[in-house]
Amino acid sequence: MKNCKNCTTEFEIAEQDRKYYEKINVPEPTHCPTCRQQRRYAIRNERNLYKRKCGMCNKELVSMYSPDKPFPIYCPSCWWEGDWHGTSYAQEFDFSRPFFDQFRDLQNKVPRISLYLVNSENCDYCNFVGDCKNCYLTFGSVYSEDCLYGSAYYSKNCMDNLVTRECELCYECTDSRKLYNCLYCQDCYHSDHLLFCYDLQGCSECIACAGLRNKKYHIENKPYSKEEYEAIKSKINFCSSKQLEGVHEQLKKMKLEIPHHFMPNSNVQNVSGTHIYNSKNTHHSFYVDRCEDCAYCMQVVDLKDCYDNNYTEENELCYEYLGMYGAKNTFYSTFSRHSYDVFYSEYTINAKNLFGCSNIHKKDFCILNKPYSEEEYKELVPKIIDHMKEAGEWGEFFPISHSPFAYNETVAQEYFPMEKGGATGKGYKWKDPDQKECQPQTTEVPVEIKDVQDSILNEVLACSDCKKNYKIISQELKFYRNIHLPIPKKCPDCRHKNRLSLRNPRKLFSRQCNKCNTDIQTTYAPDRPEKVYCEKCYHESVY
Repeated sequence: MKNCKNCTTEFEIAEQDRKYYEKINVPEPTHCPTCRQQRRYAIRNERNLYKRKCGMCNKELVSMYSPDKPFPIYCPSCWWEGDWHGTSYAQEFDFSRPFFDQFRDLQNKVPRISLYLVNSENCDYCNFVGDCKNCYLTFGSVYSEDCLYGSAYYSKNCMDNLVTRECELCYECTDSRKLYNCLYCQDCYHSDHLLFCYDLQGCSECIACAGLRNKKYHIENKPYSKEEYEAIKSKINFCSSKQLEGVHEQLKKMKLEIPHHFMPNSNVQNVSGTHIYNSKNTHHSFYVDRCEDCAYCMQVVDLKDCYDNNYTEENELCYEYLGMYGAKNTFYSTFSRHSYDVFYSEYTINAKNLFGCSNIHKKDFCILNKPYSEEEYKELVPKIIDHMKEAGEWGEFFPISHSPFAYNETVAQEYFPMEKGGATGKGYKWKDPDQKECQPQTTEVPVEIKDVQDSILNEVLACSDCKKNYKIISQELKFYRNIHLPIPKKCPDCRHKNRLSLRNPRKLFSRQCNKCNTDIQTTYAPDRPEKVYCEKCYHESVY
């Protein structure tokens, strides 16, 4: 057992973990899994966007970096295709200074991409998306089209969703897959025409149901004839907040009556965590798909031999890595794509054998963006590692205090929220609210969507929770009219927070199965009111 260098909590390094660290030749971690995750998250700003100009073509753009950042910002076209090279900003390594300080100097002068867009069309207000089309304010999405406000994967015409895969025409759905025309659903799969449902599979035409399999025409888990069901459904007015709150309360009641799986999964072998699919030998991981021999990973797909990875796909032998996809042998790095043998670097593309590099494309054997011969590189890197060991840097991810973002701009604030005093007391940056973004609403929004005029597209709305301003776009208004949904009273960020609140924490607790008393590791804390069943008892009760 070890004590976390950051929070002092005791944590264990399992024998299989120790073998992994020996295999990739890195030190054992000094931070617990939770603090390691927080440290990586503090590098990623998804949702806070700003207006500024491209440092190359001078056109107006939207950027994840606010205008006060010291480095230049390039629009995606200039960053991907412009006549510039990260090696133009090369630095000599200085053995009299800590590595992290030298890397921060490099970060503060190398141009960065305004929004990380890959092979995407008409997605100018999205960030960290790949192969998407006609999306707006979506973050971390891939292979999606006509999706707004969320994180859709392989989906089409969806709005306000959180990690939904292969879905179409869905609204306010969370952690679901293969849904069609579903509203307000969570943990539902292979289903269609669901309203306010939880943990349904193979179902159709259900309202306020939980824990059902292969059912149709059910309300509050009770069967109805088709005629009875349609008569009741036709009376639901989605523009009536009182009526929707009533249906939502019924779902909350149903969720307490059904057994909950201690670890939602499918087609797995030797795994721990939650929402794990088509994976084996993957531990302490959350929301993963097609992974093997991995641990401490969150929201990842197609990984092999990876530890401590987040928001990434198609990687092998990566450790303490955050970002894009297609990396191999990449350590203590962020947002590298199709890169190999990379250490302590960021935004490297189609490159290999890099150490301490920032925004390098198609280059090999570079240190602090300076190219070396293969022989020079292999001679210098061990010396730098020894230097970092003396400074206590080798084996540590980038410090949160060195992040280019304020702590409350990053996803770390979503999963590990802090107050301003606590964050600045640790040396983290903080962004105070801009009162210019909280102006009075310019119109009274009709309750019924049929009464909403096109003029609303020119109005400024104010969030009922945080008071921040937001607008309605034409693509969005069309969606609301087609499904007969009201104009939302909350801004996209507060709607996102509401969806996040539906999830359990990314943490495992020890408790017992509520049916057979078997010991289990689950994201349901022991004091939670839900009935939580082990694998055997759950399948006997639900299937």
